[in-house]
Amino acid sequence: MQPLHGAVRSYAWGSRTSLARLQGRSVPSEHPEAEIWLGAHPADPARLGDGPSAQSLLAHIDADPVRELGFDTAKAYDGRLPFLLKLLAADEPLSLQAHPSAEQAREGFAREESAHVPIESPVRNYRDANHKPELIVALTEFHALAGFRCPLRTVEFMDALGVDALSGYRSLLADQPDEAGLRTVFTSWITLPGPALDALLPLVADGLVDYLSTRAKSDGGQFVAEARTLLELGESYPGDAGVLAAMLLNRVTLTAGQGLFLDAGNLHAYLSGTGVEIMANSDNVLRGGLTPKHVDVPELLRVLDFEPAEVTVLDPDTDSADTPVRYLTPAPEFALSRASLAEGHSIKLDSAGPQIVLCTEGKVALDDGDTELVLERGSSVWVSASDPVFAVHARWGDAEVFSATVG
Repeated sequence: MQPLHGAVRSYAWGSRTSLARLQGRSVPSEHPEAEIWLGAHPADPARLGDGPSAQSLLAHIDADPVRELGFDTAKAYDGRLPFLLKLLAADEPLSLQAHPSAEQAREGFAREESAHVPIESPVRNYRDANHKPELIVALTEFHALAGFRCPLRTVEFMDALGVDALSGYRSLLADQPDEAGLRTVFTSWITLPGPALDALLPLVADGLVDYLSTRAKSDGGQFVAEARTLLELGESYPGDAGVLAAMLLNRVTLTAGQGLFLDAGNLHAYLSGTGVEIMANSDNVLRGGLTPKHVDVPELLRVLDFEPAEVTVLDPDTDSADTPVRYLTPAPEFALSRASLAEGHSIKLDSAGPQIVLCTEGKVALDDGDTELVLERGSSVWVSASDPVFAVHARWGDAEVFSATVG
């Protein structure tokens, strides 16, 4: 076991308080802190140890992949840690985005390599050849847009707004409430010429305001959250087609401990909140709006999954407060579990492969029989595949820990 220090990533949508407070640092932070990367991604690997002797986790694994990852994992993933664990804090919405499948990522990366697009170019879509399924587990109330809503429900939303300029799109979805209808409407909106977009967005905003001030009372407020979100997005990203696209998506609220899994092709945007996120070890993002960054509409359309679906919130149950709960996903690269420990209680964490343990509440002691390591709130530890089974003790009050392993 070795203490692991994550790499802090500053983006405009991050928080000056959430991650700093979680780690016991001074608040507010100098810059908005959006993510803390706890992994071995080449773009920003975490480090083991402090000072001059500190070593990146990437270099540490490269020195002996079999020892650190175990033979099977090292063989299956070419000596690379297959997952990336993050702490994420959003005070403002992230971009509207989707991630490619494994096949799409390999093909896109090879295509851009052949075209000699620099890896750090702002117009680069594929920075690696990996897919990026991901799971977010809320530490606070967490809000997101995720996946295409049932088209007929969107028709009801448009009817509630009463915007005449949306009538053509409304009719199209009503007549074709399936993937094809969603693709047509989304493509129309995301490719609207500037003048047409500038004319439509204010009309939609007026409809949203009118709904919230008058019509919401008559329908029980069933679209209040969606309407407020669209108004907020419009204020943050004026003239952005992503505001219209967001009208087609499911609006999701997670309470602390609930999770949301996002597979390839799922159009989504995190809106606000703090959470623990785990994903395949990739940084491939295709953006569709709500951002000043590069948007490649043809490539986004190539990877999007337009099949409408209800959002499945992962809300694991357990019979014992001291039994870790596991968030089940189909991703082979990662698995995430959470344990809430009452003061004086202990659990054993056993994994056949590498593991990152993150403390998110209280303070715990990790004990493998020979070594004991104290883990404060907001800190983490690297456990190699060759390390022995260890116990986690909550000696100083109630505590919560997350464990990230290979799926």
